Amino acid sequence: MEYNVGDKIISKKKHPCGSKEWEITRVGVDFKLKCLGCSHQIMLPREKALKMINKKLDN
Repeated sequence: MEYNVGDKIISKKKHPCGSKEWEITRVGVDFKLKCLGCSHQIMLPREKALKMINKKLDN
């Protein structure tokens, strides 16, 4: 599946704030994700980010 900046995704596990929803803010070798519950931002290697994604939300 192809992911673009601005896509909203659901992760397999909850973030400590309780939200499973994330927004993709950077795509490349690394993914930068922003938690939609608390606005915390993380950067993950592409492989790890693709494993944590459960599904893509329709915008």
